[in-house]
Amino acid sequence: MAKHEETKRDQEELLQLVSFKIGDEEFGVDILSVQEINRMSQITKVPNTPDFIEGVINLRGRIIPVIDLRVKLGMIRKDHGKNTRIVVVELKGQTIGFIVDEVSEVLRIPKDITEAPPEMVGGVNSDYITSIGKLEDRLLILLDLEKYFQHQSLIFLRQQHKIIINKSR
Repeated sequence: MAKHEETKRDQEELLQLVSFKIGDEEFGVDILSVQEINRMSQITKVPNTPDFIEGVINLRGRIIPVIDLRVKLGMIRKDHGKNTRIVVVELKGQTIGFIVDEVSEVLRIPKDITEAPPEMVGGVNSDYITSIGKLEDRLLILLDLEKYFQHQSLIFLRQQHKIIINKSR
């Protein structure tokens, strides 16, 4: 096998992830969906939104809905600390931010150290989990954000985003 082919094969088998913590659990998402990671900023509450929608932020002139991923995952709401971050992602043409307790690191892990999730993992429906990464000293739950937010959440966010944009004009 040529060295170029070997390098290409190695790259295809690596997952590039942003890992973050919510409570004691560590999650990962595909780095390609992450646009940026920001410190907590002023979030404007929006009336009549589901409890997992924290509000909206102004990100360089763009209004971005922000979701408290802790609440969306069915965990208890918690005050934001010095390590709390907003991870900004693009999902099906919609830019959203989600709040996490702490961003851990950017990881490159071999795909072969992951395995399919069990049917139910810590209350998070396994439909939204692509796999579980078995790292040396910890497990990493890999989320499929598009699936997780595709149904009612993204439709609702799109509608709210249009309303907020129209009100701000």
